[in-house]
Amino acid sequence: MPLLIAEAAHATYAELLRQTAPQLEIRGSADPAELARWAAECPLWLGQPDLLAALLAQGHKPQWLQSTWAGITPLLAPDLPRDYRLSRAVGIFGQVMAEYVLGHLLAHERRLFARLAAQVEQRWDNSLPRSLAGRRVLIVGCGDIGQSVAQFLAPFGVELFGVASRARAQAPFVEVAGMDALPHLAAEADYLVNLLPDTPATRDIYDVALLARLKPSAVLINAGRGVAVVDADLVAALEQGRLAAAVIDVCRQEPLPPGHPFWTAPRLLLTGHSSAPTEPPLMARLFLDNLARWRSGQVLRGQVDFARGY
Repeated sequence: MPLLIAEAAHATYAELLRQTAPQLEIRGSADPAELARWAAECPLWLGQPDLLAALLAQGHKPQWLQSTWAGITPLLAPDLPRDYRLSRAVGIFGQVMAEYVLGHLLAHERRLFARLAAQVEQRWDNSLPRSLAGRRVLIVGCGDIGQSVAQFLAPFGVELFGVASRARAQAPFVEVAGMDALPHLAAEADYLVNLLPDTPATRDIYDVALLARLKPSAVLINAGRGVAVVDADLVAALEQGRLAAAVIDVCRQEPLPPGHPFWTAPRLLLTGHSSAPTEPPLMARLFLDNLARWRSGQVLRGQVDFARGY
């Protein structure tokens, strides 16, 4: 079965897949011209949504496309076909995202960046740190990644609240409410962690009205999608002291252009879309599991509902 791998790390993926599925006829590249030459003969595609969206735009189409990203926004452009099976990467980002979130929570409570600034100024900083115990963490987006983050944080004694597309009981959260409860729960949060996908319903939700609900001591962490945050409103909240800090991993435009206000906003840390990188061994395992499901006509793990956008 011919497989097209469109990935910067295509050689690594090819080696991993050949070890378990030597029957696959693999064509791999990150060169758009090479990919276009092979696309028509390959019914299965694996790779980066940005590279594969370009092939779809040229009129090529697979029977099944497995994204190596959790986000699939490039593949949802209105002029691209949707009559094929699409699955996004799921179940492989939980721990790395949890480590990212926990690292920044601990850095804030232990005042690591303030102490580094004091050291640069040769100023002795003996201010006392705080504990995570009893802090209220609101996770917005309680799918498999949000669930993993919550399970990772639970042993630290935080109070876990969640917001999802619908209210539900979900351990270890105290409560998972629907999106309509976001303003109320955000007002009580010490940390607001956005993990939402990019859909029409999740764009521009962190605007001036919602940010005004947050406590001045609250920290916003956006590791979901950049379009969820209204950039100018976040910068204004930080400049006016209405928010303690923000950690921004994803932006509306990447790389962030020179002169963007995020570069100089006070107490804003940019982490360059590095929160949860794809690990090729885990991704290869997911692809092989989905390959068996595809061959037997089963629902794929992470199968996308084009109407919902995820």
